[in-house]
Amino acid sequence: MSTAITRPSSSAAANVVTTVRQKERETLLSVRGMRVTFGAGRRRFEAVRGVSFDVYKGETFGLAGESGSGKTTIGRAIIRVNPISGGEVLFRGERISGRVKRKTDGGVVRNIQMIFQDPMASLNERAKVDYIVAEGLTNLNRHLTAAQRQDAVHKALLDVGLLPEFASRFPHEFSGGQRQRIGIARALIMNPSFIIADEPISALDVSIRAQVLNLMSRLQKERGLTYLFIAHDLSVMRFITDRIAVIRQGIIVELANTERLFENPLHPYTRALISAVPVPNPVVEKTKRLEVYDPNMHDYAKFKPEMVEIEPGHWVFGNAPEVEGYRKRMERVSL
Repeated sequence: MSTAITRPSSSAAANVVTTVRQKERETLLSVRGMRVTFGAGRRRFEAVRGVSFDVYKGETFGLAGESGSGKTTIGRAIIRVNPISGGEVLFRGERISGRVKRKTDGGVVRNIQMIFQDPMASLNERAKVDYIVAEGLTNLNRHLTAAQRQDAVHKALLDVGLLPEFASRFPHEFSGGQRQRIGIARALIMNPSFIIADEPISALDVSIRAQVLNLMSRLQKERGLTYLFIAHDLSVMRFITDRIAVIRQGIIVELANTERLFENPLHPYTRALISAVPVPNPVVEKTKRLEVYDPNMHDYAKFKPEMVEIEPGHWVFGNAPEVEGYRKRMERVSL
C-alpha cells in the first residue's frame, strides 16, 4: 500500500479525519475479489473481475459506471441471484456466497433486499399489490396469520406514501413512481438492514425522481438502513451517496469519499464521467471542456496495475508510472 501525500492541506486533513471515522465504523458488507463469469468455453465472459470493497453500516455506498460495466451483476451476485466464480461476499463477517447453510440463505433474504431498475418488469402483473408486497413474509414467516400479513402490508404501503386501499389493485393501475414505491415497500416489509438499489430512478420522470430519492433518504434515517446505490448518473450519486466506487468493464478504477472524488478525480475514466455531468449554468456548460477516455492510453505490458491508496480512503487503479503521476497531481492540487 502507498502512503498519503506529504504536503498537508485543509482538504487532506479533513479526509484523514473521515478515514479515521470510517475505520471506527462497523463494516456491514465486504466484497473480496469477486469474479462473476457467464458462459463457458469460447463463449465464456467475465463480467466482474476481482472487485473488492467494504460497505459501512448506515452509509450509502455508490457503484457508478456506464452501461455494461458490471454494476448490476455485482448487486445480483451479493443477493445470490448470480453465482460468483471467484472471491467471496461477507455479511456481518459471515460468508454468504457460494454454498451456505439453509439458515444463512434465509438470513440473506431477511437482511438484504433489492430494489430493481424497472418498476414494471420487476412486479408480477397478474398479482395484486398485497400479494406482491407480502410475498417475502409468506415464504419466510409462515407462522403469521392472514390478518398480521395484511397489517404488515398496509404499514409498508403507508411508509412509502401509498394508501392501504391500493393493496387490492394491480401494478398496471399505477404510475411509474407509484410502482417503484411498491417495489420499495416489498423490500421494506422484510425489515432488512441492507438494501441494494439498482438504478431505482432511471425509469422515472424527472419530476418523480426527487420524490423517490427523498423517500429513500427519509427511510434510511428512520430505520438506520444501509444502501448500495447503483447508477450511471453521477449528479444523482453526488446527492445521495457517502462514498463512490467507479467501475469500468468489471474492474473498480477509483474509490473515494463522494465529495473528494468530485473535487479531485484521478483516473482518466472518472474524469471523463465527471466532465460529462451537466452543469446547471448555461455559461459554464457552454465553456466547459469534455474529457474523452481512451483505454489505449494505458500500457500494462511491463508494469501491471493494482489498486493503490493514494491518500487515506482514496483508491485508484493503475501501474507504478501511473500512480506516480496521480501522486504528483495530488501534490499540485494540495498546493
